[in-house]
Amino acid sequence: MNLLHGVGDFFSLDIGTNSMRIVQLSGSSQHGWTLQKFAYVPIDQKLTQDSSDLGKKRLGEAIMGAVEQAGIKTKNIAVGLPASKTFTSIVETETLPEKELRKSFKYEMDKYVPMALSDAKADYLILGPSPNDPAKTEVLVSSVAKDYAESVMEMIEKTGLNIVAMEPEPLAMARALAVPGAMDATMIVDFGENSTDLVICFKNQPRLVRSIPGGFNVLVKAVANGLNVREDQSRQFILKFGLDQNQVEGQVFRILSTHLDNFAAELAKSVRFFQTKYLGGKVGGIVLTGYAGMVPLFAEFIEAKTNVPTMKGNPWQFVRTTADQQRALMNVASEFAVVIGLSERSND
Repeated sequence: MNLLHGVGDFFSLDIGTNSMRIVQLSGSSQHGWTLQKFAYVPIDQKLTQDSSDLGKKRLGEAIMGAVEQAGIKTKNIAVGLPASKTFTSIVETETLPEKELRKSFKYEMDKYVPMALSDAKADYLILGPSPNDPAKTEVLVSSVAKDYAESVMEMIEKTGLNIVAMEPEPLAMARALAVPGAMDATMIVDFGENSTDLVICFKNQPRLVRSIPGGFNVLVKAVANGLNVREDQSRQFILKFGLDQNQVEGQVFRILSTHLDNFAAELAKSVRFFQTKYLGGKVGGIVLTGYAGMVPLFAEFIEAKTNVPTMKGNPWQFVRTTADQQRALMNVASEFAVVIGLSERSND
């Protein structure tokens, strides 16, 4: 199993809180990608939270139903790992010839993994010279508790599928939403159901990875309580009116802005941290995905609060799709960032 490296012919799976996405691409990062197969399947939140043997069996059956729906034949699968279950950091080490660096870094891994190596599955990726000091090399280190990883592997492999790679979701998401040719750093933000993943990319590499507690569900509950409506109605209000002050007498805006002020402050804090660490590095843009790309005027609100140009991301920017595929994906396209990023893994 690879945490970070290429894997050959495979398809990708992203299990979210309320739905799962499956994608199989053909092509390459050099020549572009083409969508071959895909599936989007709503699932009950209770199913993804059920860790019992029966729960895992039912989730496995749901996965195989999605694979069948997509018409995928290969058994090889790449799976995203939630940021809440992984630890990812970027560290600096002495610059050495690559062969020597790989040999020495294997013995240093225990310094960068927040648990005993015997209890973890860990991997690393050499990013290249540090933007701060050419005499140093930056290395991305990612780890996951072995018990959790093996539980996921067991559940999926019982279906007959073969896990060939597992990758932290923020890294996959950033791959799909990277801004080609950006001179400045880009902050990529995935506002999910229960948490928010944040990655700052600079010079085509991730340089900061964070997970912020709280997501769309916090907003849903706040509007439901504030307007005394059911949560399903609250969800509809937010997705329809968003941060438009002229709708519903500004009531939805006032409730959302109270919570999103703190969220924007966390983003601004990450910008300051990055720009303090990388002297001369500037965050030139924020790219939003997940619910942040679905709530009206979310981008405009964040831009006003952070003073950083902000836009909705397009996870399909490197993927060729047919008109029929586009129509089928119209209402859910923005939810595919993680699974597309998993599928865009290079085999170089």
